[in-house]
Amino acid sequence: MLKLGTSRGRWVVTATVLGSGMAALDATVVGIALPSIGRDFHIGVNSMQWVVDAYTLALAGLLLLGGTLGDSYGRRRIFMIGTVWFALASLCCGLAPDAPVLIAARVLQGVGGALLMPGSLAILQASFEPDDRSKAIGAWSGLGGIATAAGPFIGGWLIAAVSWRLVFFINLPVAVAVLVICARHMPESRSPGMVPKLDVRGAVCISGALAGITYGLIGASSSGWGSAPVLIPLLTGLILLGLFVVIEAREAEPMLPLSVFRSRQFTAANAVTFVVYGGLGGAMFLVPVVLQQVRHYSPLQAGTAMLPVTAIMLVLSSRSGALAAKIGPRLQMSVGPLVTGAGLLLLTRIVGPGNYYTAVLPAVLVFGLGLAIVVAPLTSTALGSAPAEHSGIASAVNNDVARAAGLIAVAVLPVVAGITGDSYLHPADLAHGFRIAVAIAAACCAVGGLLATATIQNPARKTPPVLDSHCCLDAPPLRSLRPRRCVRYARVE
Repeated sequence: MLKLGTSRGRWVVTATVLGSGMAALDATVVGIALPSIGRDFHIGVNSMQWVVDAYTLALAGLLLLGGTLGDSYGRRRIFMIGTVWFALASLCCGLAPDAPVLIAARVLQGVGGALLMPGSLAILQASFEPDDRSKAIGAWSGLGGIATAAGPFIGGWLIAAVSWRLVFFINLPVAVAVLVICARHMPESRSPGMVPKLDVRGAVCISGALAGITYGLIGASSSGWGSAPVLIPLLTGLILLGLFVVIEAREAEPMLPLSVFRSRQFTAANAVTFVVYGGLGGAMFLVPVVLQQVRHYSPLQAGTAMLPVTAIMLVLSSRSGALAAKIGPRLQMSVGPLVTGAGLLLLTRIVGPGNYYTAVLPAVLVFGLGLAIVVAPLTSTALGSAPAEHSGIASAVNNDVARAAGLIAVAVLPVVAGITGDSYLHPADLAHGFRIAVAIAAACCAVGGLLATATIQNPARKTPPVLDSHCCLDAPPLRSLRPRRCVRYARVE
């Protein structure tokens, strides 16, 4: 077991931050690069959607399987394999000669991300001594937040200075550093007992379901909702989704035990996650494009425009989580999505007159405040409401629900708002569609807040038992009891 204060412990935290941060950043930085990619490859909105969704699709479909592989065959081993895979896929992305090759390479990137992302927290949990685990995870979270904040800025600078291809090439030296640190400092760990049977059928079904649904939704922009190229993949995806549920119910060792959904609080928290993160994913897909195409921001300016959101969350998220632990999550999960939705509505002003401080910053501040209010309570409620033996699965499910919501929103929202074909190249058309899109996204967040009000319950406060006044232990009182009183014990007659 490692201690955080040791050199080896710090190296392990560094490796997990770099590895998971590399995979997480590609989802945000690529959004900044989309206008440049679209101009270079002369592609429309549907291909740009696939540049984003191809990565999220593979990641969401295989995330649970990736966690199982790490638990079974060694977390360090799978983490390193995922890092190598992700680096090679990044190289293919950077060298892509056209959009179809880039989209295929993004799928491979998602597979690599699914192998390395689940292992980062699992490695910290398994490698550090119990007293240092929370500190190690806190360091991982804080450093990851800094990396997330710096990512769009660095990505925007690389795009403006050289090319969007550097957004992918920058992963190569990071991956080499991760592999060297892992080989020298990271201990191997795995779940005790026999290696469980991998739920390959479940993984294939959920991946196929997400692929079919996403393909059909994106295809609606060019083929129409009633056409065969749309209806066939949609129906196939829905059938595979139903088949996935049947397989998981019958599988002896499913990658998703359906019993976790017996908790009404867990199911409700994930329903709120789906609605809120759907609105967020769809809006955040469009914001970098609008900032560059309508407001004529450079990639660097677009990358830094949303930095206040990260700063607000870094400052307030822990306080929000502590408040939820004190008063219960229901209030913040109800109010937070409404504030977030108000921020999204204010984003309609970014396509109007004014400078950054009058047209963009107010929306960014309100939006960031809403996220700070809701994200920590939402995540902790989803994780804390599942049975203790399924805490790891609960984390993976909540992560997957959020990613699937964003995946579907990116496919649907531009189509519904009329942002199709090459309309993103025409500022007036893009501005009109953007107003519709963020209004829909804001409505999704508002629905999430109302859903939380109706379904989320605060934990019942435990009332202390009536205790006898006889003190039978010569020791300081426990902190959880009333101050300046000795520990009391119920009298046994």
